[in-house]
Amino acid sequence: MVDAHFAEPRLAQVYDPLDPDRCDLDAYAAIVGEFGARRVLDVGCGTGTFACLLAARGVTVVAVDPAGASLEVARAKPAADRVHWVRGRVTDLPPIKVDLATMTGNVAQVFLADDEWAATLRAVHAALRRGGRLVFETREPGARAWLAWNRERTYRRVAIPGVGDVESWVDLLDVGGGLVSFRTTFVFAADGARLTSESTLRFRHREEVAAALAAAGYAVDEVRGAPDRPGLELVFVARRAD
Repeated sequence: MVDAHFAEPRLAQVYDPLDPDRCDLDAYAAIVGEFGARRVLDVGCGTGTFACLLAARGVTVVAVDPAGASLEVARAKPAADRVHWVRGRVTDLPPIKVDLATMTGNVAQVFLADDEWAATLRAVHAALRRGGRLVFETREPGARAWLAWNRERTYRRVAIPGVGDVESWVDLLDVGGGLVSFRTTFVFAADGARLTSESTLRFRHREEVAAALAAAGYAVDEVRGAPDRPGLELVFVARRAD
C-alpha cells in the first residue's frame, strides 16, 4: 500500500515545494559519474527529481514507482520525456540491464518485511549488468532520528504559488521491533482541507543490511557516510557479484 503522501494527487503536487532542498541527490549524481554509469535504474523515483536530473545529462534512466500521483508530477518536469517511467514495483519490471541502480531518500526503508526486502534486492540484482552496482542510503538506527519527529521540531508553513499556504508537521506514532511509524499532517489554508499520511519505516543495522545484500548476491564494496546527514545515514555501494 502506497502512503497518501505519494498517492494522493493533492499531496503529491506539494511534495517538491515543501521539500525543495534536494542537495542529498548531489552525492548520487556524483556516484553515477564516478562509476561512469550510462544506464541507471531509479527505484522508488517518487516525483522524479533525480531521474530527470540524470536524463538532462544524457543518462538513460528507467524510473519505477508504485504511486501514480507522484509519477504524474514527474512526467511534467523538464527532461521527463527522456525517462522511461514505470508504474509498479521493481519486482514487476521486465528484463532490463543497467549499469547502476539507486534508491534515494527513505526508499530502502519502506520494505518492512524481510522477504519483501530480499525480493527487492534480487530484482535489482537481475536488472544489473555483470559488475553493476546498487547504491542506496539507510538511516543509522543508533542515531534515533525519530526523536525529532514531532510537531515542535517539524512544523512549517510554506507559501506555494498557485496553491497558497500549506502547514505541515510530523507526529511519531510508534517505535518497536525496528519499525518506526509516524503521521504527517497537511493543512491547506485556501480551503481549510486537512489531509494526513501515515508511514512506517524499517530501521536496519549495518550488519543486517550487509547480510541481506550478501544473501541476494552482492559484494559490499564500500559504506559511506551521507554527506548531507553525517552520522545519521549510511550509503551502501554494493556490486553485483557473479
